[in-house]
Amino acid sequence: MLRATNRIRERQVGSVSATRARHAPSVSARAEVALRQDLARRGMRLTNQRRLILTVVRATESHPTAEWVHAEVRRRLPHVSLGTVYRNLRLLARHGLLTEIQQGPSVRFDARVSRHHHFTCSACGRIFDLEEPVNTRLDARIAARTGFTVSHHRIEFYGLCAACTAGRPRPSARRGRSAGSGQSVTHTPNTQTGTRRT
Repeated sequence: MLRATNRIRERQVGSVSATRARHAPSVSARAEVALRQDLARRGMRLTNQRRLILTVVRATESHPTAEWVHAEVRRRLPHVSLGTVYRNLRLLARHGLLTEIQQGPSVRFDARVSRHHHFTCSACGRIFDLEEPVNTRLDARIAARTGFTVSHHRIEFYGLCAACTAGRPRPSARRGRSAGSGQSVTHTPNTQTGTRRT
């Protein structure tokens, strides 16, 4: 009887926690104030749409397309258009809150704005963040040799990811989600994590 009562309490506590998590703001109050101030310094307002778009992109380690972000945002804001999401993504990238990654004809967005390199799998299309340090001396060497003013550089690596090399199915396919636009995982040395940031 005592075990059954404890299980019921655990379920109730778990249910309350899940309810609180669903109704908790996606961005903490302190983080939201900082984000508001950051956007104000950049001459932008923090609209509900921008807040949600940033939350969606920052909550994934994938490098999503505007279409993927739009599908995620529509879960909370069903009437938001793809054009609105795309314009806000481009605006947030222009102001340095996101990074744009050109991948062939499509553009992907990265919440990690610090300088880093990427690996793109030529079989499944996933983009992985690489933890290799960026060689800033290369900028200076190229500038000295050419007379160019180099602001930064980006090195992209291409090949087969570990899953495609081993012939394993893509992680997004195993979860039953569309493997198309923007589903990718971040690769860190000897570790492959899921698509959601914790």
